[in-house]
Amino acid sequence: MATGSNSILEIQNLSKHFPVESGFFRRQSGEIKAVDNVSFTVDKGTTLGLVGESGCGKTTLGRCILRIVEPSLGTIRFRPEAETLNVLALDKKELRSIRRFMQMVFQDPYASLDPRMTVFDIVGEPLRENRLVSNDALRDRVSEVVETVGLETKHLRRYPHAFSGGQRQRIGIARALAPHPKLIVCDEAVSALDVSIQAQILNLLHDLQESYGLTYVFISHDLAVVEHIADRVAVMYAGQIVEMAETVDLFDHPLHPYTEALLSSVPQPDPEIKVERIALVGDVADPSNPPNGCRFHPRCPYAQDVCKTTAPTSKELSPGHSVSCHFSEELSLRGIQEIQ
Repeated sequence: MATGSNSILEIQNLSKHFPVESGFFRRQSGEIKAVDNVSFTVDKGTTLGLVGESGCGKTTLGRCILRIVEPSLGTIRFRPEAETLNVLALDKKELRSIRRFMQMVFQDPYASLDPRMTVFDIVGEPLRENRLVSNDALRDRVSEVVETVGLETKHLRRYPHAFSGGQRQRIGIARALAPHPKLIVCDEAVSALDVSIQAQILNLLHDLQESYGLTYVFISHDLAVVEHIADRVAVMYAGQIVEMAETVDLFDHPLHPYTEALLSSVPQPDPEIKVERIALVGDVADPSNPPNGCRFHPRCPYAQDVCKTTAPTSKELSPGHSVSCHFSEELSLRGIQEIQ
């Protein structure tokens, strides 16, 4: 399948299976299906929110996109400029040459920064490694990026420990922004921050997207955050995407029972609003031994016999709104407004 004219990223049947070893000789006895047969596209200049519970595989998926983790199967097509690249077919030298276009902002703003490096060294590292600027222009570019993310040039000789969590995350964003990327994967980029700082970082990411035409894959477990920043949302469960839609459509008209349950867990700032929570029984499916049929059926309040034996296929029920559920056309699920 050719990448769409407005698509910058296309994922087809992507999987990442980690081997499980046991015994004295460490023989493989099974595998963990962290990401299993995932497909989606992301348009240029937009944000795809990737949501789900902890352990659903969303971080692994983000790292597979950048080949920080090598996928087991599938295809990743990336178009930073005019040419479409098959990312998994690139050798190490070729992959290194496109690294500048694919960057990542990590969850922990302190652990992702080398404590022995100054802000100047941290932000300048991708520029030096990719030989994008000369020594004379390096300081100018680093200073420009640091100021763009809301820090001051007087901070360039300081070390990460001298900054607050929000400032550290700004340094991480500056590092990602320095080599003029086209795609940034944000892995829980605001989850470790206070709520007020979260809003500042989200607004910064939005402003950078507007100014530079950036494309984001925004990974989060917090639907309230995703609603604020994402154009489209993909809901992930046990290594698979179970629903994908435009943000407003998904929040107002969920088609998968898991999405409905996630929406009911979104916190409300007004204590007077009574929210009817949907409590899911049981644990998330074991990725090393997923249940037969639909992986969500052991926790699904609407499950029937067919759900236990036959895995649902993804179907598009309205333009841009796809879902993997046997009964998505029959169920009347509640959106965010109806749950309140």
